[in-house]
Amino acid sequence: MGKTMQSESIQPARRPWYRQLYFWVLVAIVAGIILGWLAPETGQSMQPIGTTFVEAMKMLIGPIVFLTIVGGIASVADLKKVGATGLKALGYFQIGTICAMLLGLVAINIFRLGDGVNADASKLEATGQAAEFIDKGENQQWWEFLTHIIPGSVASPFVEGDILQIIFMAVVFGIAINAVGKIGGPVLDMVQRLTTVIFKVLNFIMKAAPLGAFGAMAFAVGKYGVETLSSLGWLILLFYGTSIIFVVFFLGGIMAFLGLNIFKMLKHFREELLLILGTSTAEPALPGLMKKLEHAGVKKETVGLVVPTGYSFNLDGAAIYLSLAAVYIAQATNTDLSIGQQIGMLAVMLLTSKGAAGVAGGGFIALTATLSTLGTIPAAGIMLIFGIDKFMSECRALVNFCGNAVATLFIAWWDKSLDVERVRKVFNGEEVPAQEAMQASPDAAQDDVVQELGDSQGEEMLDVPAAELSGVAR
Repeated sequence: MGKTMQSESIQPARRPWYRQLYFWVLVAIVAGIILGWLAPETGQSMQPIGTTFVEAMKMLIGPIVFLTIVGGIASVADLKKVGATGLKALGYFQIGTICAMLLGLVAINIFRLGDGVNADASKLEATGQAAEFIDKGENQQWWEFLTHIIPGSVASPFVEGDILQIIFMAVVFGIAINAVGKIGGPVLDMVQRLTTVIFKVLNFIMKAAPLGAFGAMAFAVGKYGVETLSSLGWLILLFYGTSIIFVVFFLGGIMAFLGLNIFKMLKHFREELLLILGTSTAEPALPGLMKKLEHAGVKKETVGLVVPTGYSFNLDGAAIYLSLAAVYIAQATNTDLSIGQQIGMLAVMLLTSKGAAGVAGGGFIALTATLSTLGTIPAAGIMLIFGIDKFMSECRALVNFCGNAVATLFIAWWDKSLDVERVRKVFNGEEVPAQEAMQASPDAAQDDVVQELGDSQGEEMLDVPAAELSGVAR
């Protein structure tokens, strides 16, 4: 009782802006751009700093996804509800993907940036990494993700970083622990304790986020240079403009339906968005997204199931890119596509994009698989846009991240488990009572991650020892 009263008496306090992670990540991004611009060779030498941080984050993604899903499923009373949530999520993902692809089609058909390029497909030679992507795409079947989802061993998904296989294993383990009842109690307790430890390790690594963003941005600008934008700058601008429209109007419309504001959500996740901008990948932002959504009041089992699955299946940014890039290549190679053929291409993309989920270079592999399946657009045409992919990857990752944040909120609302008023308060930056915050995210070590990412809750509340919170029911 004394501990409860003590916890309730702690008042949250806001960290000064100069101590928040997003500020130093932003400073690091600007510093990286300046270094890469003024000293390209020095900027390129910063690559190990960026890649080391990203690899350190990827090291934890598998365990975090596995433990979160297992803990969420194993602790729920009704497994049917978990299955229903998964089906709702997959249905939502498909609708979002179709809308994103349609928007990309409309944009490229209106502006027709490929007209006049007159590229000779027979003279386009695929080399280097692009050739590897083309080879994988041409030899990939749409159904392979179904057979690939089952791992060859328990350890291989974690070694290879295969998120789809990790999700499959986590769901099976979570259901098994839930099914055995009291016998699985100690295992569930161990999972929860391991989760606390993993998030504490994540908290340590996140302190190096500014260094990672600096190294990645300095390398990108130093290697590719601003001049790379000149040749296909209009295509890059069209992709960014289309993506902004999708986020503001489509995702913003869903948020308005929920009674929430998309711009306040973006501000709340500014640290994760800046981290993605600096590293060109959404993976380092996954843990922060999960903990902030839990802190906002979304149930742990919903976050644990929807967010990791969405990272593989709800790729709105990649969907816009696929349809836009495919039609651009067709226009550039003087390949005529009717509206019917373009709609049919979307149907193929819905399947081929799943086959490349979670695979390095998945966007290009999915694009190549689509073009190879259609047989009308030359697959070698991806060489026309391969050089600017670096400048599109940030936007793809940012839109993917935003799409998954909105998807999780919508699925929680669909399950009638979303406290909209609490989410609104958190997005507004309002102070949330300490007891409510601890019920939403009881592990102090996990809450440290939220604090490091600039959440409005104070250090004092988040530094409550984990032992004092052990009585809070999950």
